Amino acid sequence: MSSIRSEPRQVGAQGIGSEGDLTFVELTWKEGQIEQWIRFGHPVSEERVDLSRRRFGFAPGTIFGVNRWAANAYGTVLSRFDILQAAKPGTPLQTLPYLRPGGTLLLSTHSWPKVERVLQTIDAIETLGIDPADASPDYWRHLHNRLATAQPAHSYTRLQHRAWLKRRSLGL
Repeated sequence: MSSIRSEPRQVGAQGIGSEGDLTFVELTWKEGQIEQWIRFGHPVSEERVDLSRRRFGFAPGTIFGVNRWAANAYGTVLSRFDILQAAKPGTPLQTLPYLRPGGTLLLSTHSWPKVERVLQTIDAIETLGIDPADASPDYWRHLHNRLATAQPAHSYTRLQHRAWLKRRSLGL
């Protein structure tokens, strides 16, 4: 993890709109109890809220993955993974307890076997040399739907990624 500071700071060099355009993700880390982290994505701001909470800001349209886990004295009580696209001003959005103001939920799953499949898929995409934050939003929706119906998902390919990058460059 990157260094933690008490004041918001710019993490990336890319230009962003006003801070009001950012989507903020607040995550908690209490070792062995509640562990939440960004698995992939590129926050443009980060601040330490207190000893156990941090807040990350994402530019409109960016994609990121959030892993959440919690346990009690008897073992794991929550294992969840969400892939979101940060809200663009003026577009409809979905809300989650840790997300402000909201975003587009591309994938949401819970239970360790499904979370493990998502993590394996992310690893496979990275093995291709592709940043999961740059993968097609349609692919994340596909994976979500396959997980929800207990069906095998198609693998993400370089060809599919090139097609997505071309569509995105045309604004489609």
